[in-house]
Amino acid sequence: MSEQALNDAIDFDPDALRDRYREERDKRLRTDGNEQYVEIKGQYAHYLEDPYVEERIERDPLTDEVDVVVVGGGFGGLLAGARLREAGVKNLRMIEKGGEFGGTWYWNRYPGAACDIESYVYLPLLEETGFMPVEKYTRAPEILEHSKRIAKKYDLYNNAALQTEVEEVRWNESLQRWIIKTNRGDAMKAKFVIMSNGPLHRPKLPGIKGVESFKGHTFHTSRWDYAYTGGSPAGGLTKLKGKRVGIIGTGATAVQCVPHLAEGADELYVFQRTPSSIDVRNNRETDWDWAKSLEPGWHKHRMENFNILVSGGFASEDLVNDGWTEIIRNLLFIASQGDNKNLSPEKLAEIAELADFKKMEQVRSRVDEVIKDPEIAEALKPWYRQFCKRPCFHDEYLAAFNKPNVHLIDTNGQGVEKITETSIIANGQEYEVDCLIYATGFEVGTDYTRRSGYELYGRDGKSLTDTWSDGIQSLYGMNVRGFPNVFIMGGAQAGFTANYPHLLEEQSNHIAWVINEADKRQASTIEPSEEGQSAWVDRVLEKAVMRTKFLEECTPGYYNNEGKASERSGQNAPYGGGSVEYFEILDKWRNEGEMSGLELN
Repeated sequence: MSEQALNDAIDFDPDALRDRYREERDKRLRTDGNEQYVEIKGQYAHYLEDPYVEERIERDPLTDEVDVVVVGGGFGGLLAGARLREAGVKNLRMIEKGGEFGGTWYWNRYPGAACDIESYVYLPLLEETGFMPVEKYTRAPEILEHSKRIAKKYDLYNNAALQTEVEEVRWNESLQRWIIKTNRGDAMKAKFVIMSNGPLHRPKLPGIKGVESFKGHTFHTSRWDYAYTGGSPAGGLTKLKGKRVGIIGTGATAVQCVPHLAEGADELYVFQRTPSSIDVRNNRETDWDWAKSLEPGWHKHRMENFNILVSGGFASEDLVNDGWTEIIRNLLFIASQGDNKNLSPEKLAEIAELADFKKMEQVRSRVDEVIKDPEIAEALKPWYRQFCKRPCFHDEYLAAFNKPNVHLIDTNGQGVEKITETSIIANGQEYEVDCLIYATGFEVGTDYTRRSGYELYGRDGKSLTDTWSDGIQSLYGMNVRGFPNVFIMGGAQAGFTANYPHLLEEQSNHIAWVINEADKRQASTIEPSEEGQSAWVDRVLEKAVMRTKFLEECTPGYYNNEGKASERSGQNAPYGGGSVEYFEILDKWRNEGEMSGLELN
């Protein structure tokens, strides 16, 4: 592609944007990285309490044995359970700390909560359950109900341990079994353990000076207090009348709940460190004629089409056709403006950056179109690459800042300075509030076992924390040497995709296949060989370079370890070759049928 063709395809100054992005990143860099957040324990433990349990399940401690224990009742656990049932596993137990299945969608009941990936690709097992969501971007209550639907269809309530939190998982060499201890006094045994703890489930608090001193009402968005606010996930927060409310955080959760807080509260103060990218949502009801026309296999085909496009690949059609896939449409448009045959990786990266710039210019211009006050509009503009943070899509969030009772407190990248008994202090000013809401997200960059809430002890009593002290070691992100018969579901050393349930679907298929194959071959244990695990770690490191460079240039956030991407190291990151390549690797491995890289005994 000629330079002239490139210039003709854009209407902005790329060098000026690169400078601005760098300037905005640098002002937000902090030396404390993830240490800026407070771990929720001790005096903060109440932020973890479950406000949704209607009745505590009373039962005797379990000391029995099952073939498979699945830890976690979110989409990952549900998918694993479903695929294991399909593989013929009968003696299965689900363990879930919440009062119901649902995972993220059990905890996230804040007003306005909804999926931001199209529900026709986001919700798992649609064809298997015969369910079709009522909207393109379905809301939290329907997602929670779908989670229960999956659990019922695959008989996962049978023998389940709900309202149960795992405290330790330890390998017993003589029994060749895992002993799972919980907060209910259980010491159950299992041949296989699948850990699906979820990437976003342990709330975090900002380590702001005085965070413990606030005497007004306070809660985290993942434990929404409707007794205080009134209303429901649909909104109607009538009890906030006469209240001054402060919310810290402007990520995906705040984007969805701020419009409802703006309706209910007398005064709303939104404290912002970095604005989110807010694109058009354009939600709409499902076209039932379209739904009836779908042929078997449509769900997998649609998921793969979306994943290819958001991963930067080429597909002849865009089935989802929304803000997520638009950046790829931009890329293809720019690439088509000249001779795009045999482009080098460097030239492809340059075109992708320009497509990204084009998309974000559009996002920023939308802010000007919606916001009446130019100063507020400027503060709400995101200055970074689109996938440096999770993009947001909403049609009411920006407009909320036009209301006279809504106050954007932009901290110019520095965050809130201090919290007192009655107020939040930012930019040297004091804001008195009756209620303080933390929309500060979940732990991401901390140790795996800290986020899971329990330790795993493998052969010779060695912990997973110690095993991974110098970086994650695994085969395909799922199996770890020294921890026989354990499977980990998640993104580390696996294929990251914006549509996270797609990764969980691929992993659950793989895990069910491996367990079924081990059973056929009458193996007592399976675990990675030293060579197999080392080869995968080497491949992860080899593929990590480009992704690490991109993340280091991003504004700080949980995608890049709060601006310390290299500290986390490529070894602990998702597979740099991308999810499409990762899924192909797993598929090829299973088709070969040799179980290479695994030792069966």
